[in-house]
Amino acid sequence: MTALRFDPALPWWAIASLAALALLVAAFALWRGLRGWAWRGLAGLAAALALAGPALETGTRLGLSNIVVMLEDRSASQDLPGRAAQMQGAEALAARIAALPRTELRRVTVGDDPDGTLLAAELARAVAAEPEERLAGVIALTDGQIHDPAMLPPDLPAPLHVLLTGQPEDWDRRLVIEEAPAFGLIGQEVEIRLRVEDQGDVPADAGTTASLRISVDGEEPLVTAVPVGVSMALPVTPGHAGQNVVQIEMEAPQTAAPELTDRNNAAAISINGVRDRLRVLLVSGEPHAGERTWRNLLKSDAAVDLIHFTILRPPDKHDGVPVSELSLIAFPTRELFLERIEDFDLIIFDRYRVRGILPPEYYLNIARYVENGGAVLVAAGPELAGVESLSRSPLAPILPARPTGRVVEEAFVPRLSDEGRRHPVTTGLPGAGTAEADPDWGRWLRMAETIPEPGAQVAMTGAEGSPLLILNRVGEGRVALLTSDQVWLWGRGFEGGGPQLELLRRIAHWSMKEPELEEEALLADVRGGMQLSVTRRTMQPSAGPLTVTRPDGETEEIALTEEAPGRFTGSWTAPEPGLYRLADGEISRVVALGPAAPREFEETVASAAPLEPLVDASGGSVSRLSDGLPEPRLVAQGRSTQGRGALGSWIGLTDRDAASVTGLERRPVLPGWAWLAIISGLILAGWLAEGRRGGGRSPA
Repeated sequence: MTALRFDPALPWWAIASLAALALLVAAFALWRGLRGWAWRGLAGLAAALALAGPALETGTRLGLSNIVVMLEDRSASQDLPGRAAQMQGAEALAARIAALPRTELRRVTVGDDPDGTLLAAELARAVAAEPEERLAGVIALTDGQIHDPAMLPPDLPAPLHVLLTGQPEDWDRRLVIEEAPAFGLIGQEVEIRLRVEDQGDVPADAGTTASLRISVDGEEPLVTAVPVGVSMALPVTPGHAGQNVVQIEMEAPQTAAPELTDRNNAAAISINGVRDRLRVLLVSGEPHAGERTWRNLLKSDAAVDLIHFTILRPPDKHDGVPVSELSLIAFPTRELFLERIEDFDLIIFDRYRVRGILPPEYYLNIARYVENGGAVLVAAGPELAGVESLSRSPLAPILPARPTGRVVEEAFVPRLSDEGRRHPVTTGLPGAGTAEADPDWGRWLRMAETIPEPGAQVAMTGAEGSPLLILNRVGEGRVALLTSDQVWLWGRGFEGGGPQLELLRRIAHWSMKEPELEEEALLADVRGGMQLSVTRRTMQPSAGPLTVTRPDGETEEIALTEEAPGRFTGSWTAPEPGLYRLADGEISRVVALGPAAPREFEETVASAAPLEPLVDASGGSVSRLSDGLPEPRLVAQGRSTQGRGALGSWIGLTDRDAASVTGLERRPVLPGWAWLAIISGLILAGWLAEGRRGGGRSPA
């Protein structure tokens, strides 16, 4: 490499002034008609050129190799049938590229990511790391389904060749969730919008409808048929508070050519069930010191609609005051206990006596209300042991205990029973103590003695070890019985008091089936992506191991350890995203770890559409590996980069002919004495030209 360089002895403005002066002198001599004007001008320009210091610079040039970047998509979608074998051709292609003269290969692997196949980001990063003048081409072995097309560079200095995996006849049917609510009111329908979509070369025997199995919280699935390609609204009713997991599975189509995968044929949607308002009916039988305890508790909860009646004037009271002069509200027994009883989530009888206010058929209706899923809580006092006790009414069959007729009038400290230490209503109450240590609570002063019914759970005991708090399930509903009216002493701080509000709140919320107070429950909390933390609540002395059913149908077990009485925990890391079913006996739970269908499997049919704009802009090509591995070859810049020869197709990599300069040598065009001889010769020539005719003017 040789180039002309200048090393001026004076500033460029001085050299330019000298050249301009020489031209002016020559022009003046021409105007005056003097001979030799040209020689004088050339002498001045030669002097200016000599001062500019012209020199020849010769460099030593070292050729650089071409660089080829090969991106290999190794994401989960490349494990679909046939694609893994096609990806093995990457080794043969790498060997052919490495065999090209003056060519280096950079291999980049694109793996799995929670956000999908991020091939565009890897491509931009790999290209930016190489010198632009040496990049001969980029080759991408992929199914074309990338999830970061915005990261593609606007152009490339070299061609991009996309080698697609898969087969032209590939097809797939997938379940698409278009819209799903995060919350829903309990007992009210919400809509999930979905559609079934076909992709690729759909066979004729695939049909135009798909069969869906819809299950809520692992219950018996509902099977329905939906048309393919049509957006549908699926109504779902949250049945309880907390997470309601809706599992939707599509049956694989029975075709001669199977679809690519069934990993995108299912979805799990978690809808958090919330109550609009908790409707509670509180009936106080007579005024007493703790009457406002329940009222204050329920009125302090903004989510509770409370209707409270106190029976101040029972029918057997004869005081001679005309009804028209009373300012009391008549008890609307028919409306509450016959017509609108199903509107309530909980009915509380607070020291209620059977005095003929409610006819027998009303009590029977309350019993049916409980068996159908309602809840009754009885906070009793001495009246429980008398002839006006609810246990002597038609309500007796649903009560969790029957009184002996004895009222214990002595101070006692409430204690948790063995069942109470496991039951979520009472476990963990502040100051409850342990099996060996007494509770740090104040005493109560009286209670009614009862005998619990078979199957009822005694959570707390009182004087002489008699049942104090009894809980039971009747049909689909629940009944709780507190055999003392002295809980208000805790609220007044008597002898240190106790957790009055917390206990009453738990009893009420257990009666209304709040999920966090279920005795038999299986809870799962997803942490850190694939990390699963499991909690098993049970009244049994042991629990587990849990059986986990993976998305592929394989099962394994999770060991549980006892963290507290009735509470067993364990942790497990899932191997991949998807739907997992946890089961311990009859209790099961469906958990979605990551998306039910990972993003890799949302669109599985190979397509170069996301990469085609960059392929066209760079002058590259798109070909299928199913047609054979193309032969790489070097081509000159501006030549075609793809074609087909006698031995098959080929792809062109631009030969950049890049080089680096390793040394420089500079020498003057002429030595100083040569410049002096040239300038002197030009001046002498001008003088001789003038002297031919005496140096005068030429004749007119």
